[in-house]
Amino acid sequence: MKVVIAPDSFKDSLSAQCAADAIALGWAQVWPDAQLIKSPMADGGEGTVEAVLAASDAELRRTFSVRGPLGALVNPAWGWFPDSHTAIIEMAEASGLQLVPVDQRDACISSTFGTGELIRAALDAGAQRVILAIGGSATNDGGAGAMQALGVKLLDAQGQSLAPGGLALAQLARISLEDLDPRLANVRFEIAADVNNPLCGPDGASAIFGPQKGASPEQVEQLDRALGHFADHCANLLGKDLRDEPGSGAAGGLGFAAKAFLGAQFKSGVEVVAELMGLAQLVVSADLVITGEGRFDAQTLRKDSLWRGTHRARTWRAGDRHRWHPG
Repeated sequence: MKVVIAPDSFKDSLSAQCAADAIALGWAQVWPDAQLIKSPMADGGEGTVEAVLAASDAELRRTFSVRGPLGALVNPAWGWFPDSHTAIIEMAEASGLQLVPVDQRDACISSTFGTGELIRAALDAGAQRVILAIGGSATNDGGAGAMQALGVKLLDAQGQSLAPGGLALAQLARISLEDLDPRLANVRFEIAADVNNPLCGPDGASAIFGPQKGASPEQVEQLDRALGHFADHCANLLGKDLRDEPGSGAAGGLGFAAKAFLGAQFKSGVEVVAELMGLAQLVVSADLVITGEGRFDAQTLRKDSLWRGTHRARTWRAGDRHRWHPG
């Protein structure tokens, strides 16, 4: 019997790799002759790079001394596929909520600048394709910091560069692309995420995710207006308004900036990870697939679609009360 073990992480409990190891250990004790293939999964949030590295031929790269969400230096890891010149960047490694203690979280000043520095590192490596996994952010700056790291100038009425963070976008008077890194034009960008929120409004980045990043109700309103102001300037400059597109509110608006300035395509995080890991090929010949995650909710239904129509194996979802699912 061939068994593919492909769980997501169990948030605040087990990484995807540890969950796969635990499931494999238990299965081997009961069915020692089974062929067990571990393929830890992720959906674009924390642990995405770790999962891809564990189940593919990607190389581990580390970029030293990039700016974290509040400016302190961090040393984030990212993945590199040398044959296809593909980089996979987990923005949470540079701009993630886990990098900021709870009592220091501040959605008004946190910045994605370090994520932009990671993109620059990928460009230096010769990337032709960059996959941005943008879950788990500590930021609400509309991706402004990342774009500044890539050469976009955001200026106030006095011609001075804006301070870091989403609240400073309220002072934006002009955007200049004169120093935008020219290498970006030759790179295909993809966003891997499981968030479909728009940039602004009651379902936008500030209203839905701002509070968990330290924003008060008053600050949520201020941030939402600031992001709207940023979107107005972007629309005037670029000739397109992407604020209401699904996913523009992902990662505090990094999804918006990646679409607007980098031409990034939005894809389901779990589908991108599955493609990088060759999961479809593993599943086709499997007798059983075991999946799992820390919580089952509406988003789980989207992930389940990965299995439907791709194989005839039975699927068991760890932790679910419904045990056996025909493929």
